Amino acid sequence: MKKYLPMFIVSFVIIYLSGCANPVSVSNPPDISLTSQEKQLVSSTEIFGFKLFKQVNQTAEDSNEFISPLSVSTALGMTLNGANGKTYDEMKSTLELTGANQDDINKAYHSLNQMLTQIDPKVIFESANSIWYRQGVTFEKSFLDVNKDYFDATVQGLDFSNPSSAGIINDWVNEKTNGKIPSIIDHIPTEAVMYLINAIYFKGTWLYKFDSAATKQDDFYVTQNNPVKCMMMSQKDKFDYYQSSGYQAIELPYGNGDFSMLVILPSGGTNINSFINQIDESFWDNLINNMDSSEVNLWLPKFKLEYNIELSKTLEDMGMSSAFDPFQADFSKLRPQKDIDISRVLHKAYIKVDEEGTEAAAATAVEMSLTAVIGPSPIYMKVNHPFLFAIRENNSGAILFIGKVIDPVQ
Repeated sequence: MKKYLPMFIVSFVIIYLSGCANPVSVSNPPDISLTSQEKQLVSSTEIFGFKLFKQVNQTAEDSNEFISPLSVSTALGMTLNGANGKTYDEMKSTLELTGANQDDINKAYHSLNQMLTQIDPKVIFESANSIWYRQGVTFEKSFLDVNKDYFDATVQGLDFSNPSSAGIINDWVNEKTNGKIPSIIDHIPTEAVMYLINAIYFKGTWLYKFDSAATKQDDFYVTQNNPVKCMMMSQKDKFDYYQSSGYQAIELPYGNGDFSMLVILPSGGTNINSFINQIDESFWDNLINNMDSSEVNLWLPKFKLEYNIELSKTLEDMGMSSAFDPFQADFSKLRPQKDIDISRVLHKAYIKVDEEGTEAAAATAVEMSLTAVIGPSPIYMKVNHPFLFAIRENNSGAILFIGKVIDPVQ
């Protein structure tokens, strides 16, 4: 009998506003019927995630990369409720939500979150939101209320001039990320007026285990002529698998199979960054729709990634430039004075994959400022050169995390 292995995934997003072996039987998935709004949100998050991943990759071509599209989308989704005019239109377009009205967007985030938290009894999925604002600064009650109602956000005022306030926010972050991100801010700038935070926590089990006794040291080719030694896990079992002329892909399920990690291995000699540029919704749908159950001999390296990036320029390049411009930013549904703009978007991420499962965390901080101005059986898949991975919920198609491994021991 297979042992279920613990798996932890945490995603954390903070928006910072400032002023001045044998297969285990899989149970039948629940009957999930997404509304048209939920389908649009999942599709939008998918497209946004691929675009964000590719844009970020331009600054991380030679290093590991790891982001949480769902978490970033949720955090920006809360912020969207405060935007107006051109800023609102640009944010909706960047999030691939053009054509949807705001009420439907909020309802879709709410119901998708409910579905994700209930879909698999063997997986814990939790999403927490909070808003921390500077006492003495007024904000639109409707903005706070809509985030309470649809994002279940806890709203609390703090004395931002008191150094202990940063600790209160960091304690919340530490708790919601299971200690993987113990802090997100080292101090609160004098211009800071609000933090909007989203945290995702995922705890599940591998459906098919890796036997630690089978893990051996092996070569991983960062480039064709540059091998590094890594600890390579291995197993032989039945998995959903797909192979094309340019890559292999395998799906490693958790819990009852509703959540899984998809590993995509480009053919040897393929430039990983050129391969990433091919990934879009059409590529993804073709891959998912053509996977089939096959017996696979799999080798997968143990790895741990820690990733940190400032996303302001990335999001500007993706189309939401006015949100960062103190002369153009319009967050009048948050403050009628139109005196707030986004100054920074910080993203942190962490993931660890080994025989005992997966543990991950991601954090994004958006800082806003007050304006001063198929093959033969058995199949062999040896993941011994740069590869991609994504963690997704299979019924809705929602992508929780997506990453690139250049060097598993980096």
